[in-house]
Amino acid sequence: MSGNYYTFAAIRGVQAGSEYYVVMVPLKMVPKIFEFDCQELPADLRAQRVLSNVRVPQIAAYLSENFEEYTLSSLCASVNGALEFSPANDSLQFRNVGELRLSMEAQIILNDGQHRRAAIEEALKSRPKLENETISVVMFVDHGLERCQQMFADLNKNAVRPSGSLNVLYDRRNPLARLSTAVLEAIPFFQEFLELEKTSLSNRAKNLFTLSSLNQANKWLAGKDANRYGDETEAIVVEFWRCISEAIPDWQRLMNGNVTSGDLRKETVHAHGVMLQAMGVMGARLIEANSENWPSALSSLSKINWSKRNTDLWRPRVMGARGMDGSVKSVHLASNVLLQAVGIALNEKEQANEDAYVASLGDQVVQA
Repeated sequence: MSGNYYTFAAIRGVQAGSEYYVVMVPLKMVPKIFEFDCQELPADLRAQRVLSNVRVPQIAAYLSENFEEYTLSSLCASVNGALEFSPANDSLQFRNVGELRLSMEAQIILNDGQHRRAAIEEALKSRPKLENETISVVMFVDHGLERCQQMFADLNKNAVRPSGSLNVLYDRRNPLARLSTAVLEAIPFFQEFLELEKTSLSNRAKNLFTLSSLNQANKWLAGKDANRYGDETEAIVVEFWRCISEAIPDWQRLMNGNVTSGDLRKETVHAHGVMLQAMGVMGARLIEANSENWPSALSSLSKINWSKRNTDLWRPRVMGARGMDGSVKSVHLASNVLLQAVGIALNEKEQANEDAYVASLGDQVVQA
């Protein structure tokens, strides 16, 4: 190959009868080598989506803040230009391991990973020590715009994002996720009846709640940074959910095998994520107002009529015509019931929500 060229150690493979190559590229070279389609072009003339102004800073911040323990998946690119692969030797064992030479005049367009590329360029500005680290790149021979567009579609249509619950379970970096995992490990009820992978439950599911619902409840309870109570946050949150699990008779019946999760989902409101979140809202207010004796106040929850048949209390507060209402509005209206049950007066905003809810009931009666 004549002229100037890049040289990479490479592994050769075959897909759909065509050769492709896997190479390791230093991060400092990524912005220089890989092009991005002009975002001003119409979609039918591009091989990629338009860059998101939100995702790029998020990924760049992730790299900069976690430069000692980050993980980046491979980029995927199409090469339109001269390239040449030379095997290390002709033996069966090493004929697909060797050196890839790539003309510097070749056009290399990313089929997948454009946000990672832009984020790498941004992160290098604040973390220049990343420049000699590498990212793997899968390179295909370019077969025109139509093929590049199809590759983009193929790569993305089969991608499945992990569920919210699984993200919480595996994310050791996020403080809120760590807090929810600590609650899971400490509370026998959640160990037994918390779904760790799915974000929704069927009517016959054994589990009562999802980990993602508990995580959302903990966001209300301990704040998005899981630090509302300082160094005592984890201990307080774990104790809160322990008291909750012991204060609701139906949950104890479930633990003892006297009722099923399906029965509780069908018959009660406390077996749904909206109520779990409402408990988190209530808990934050209760602990703030009664920092010394809040555990004993939670015993009052045992006196609430949680039945869905108690329509005067729960419909339409948390129940709509088609089932439970998981909106933020319903979370706050449900928390109003819980706050009054544990002896906490509604604040100005909570009372305004309650007054508006009561007024809406009156309007419904008039319309009827």
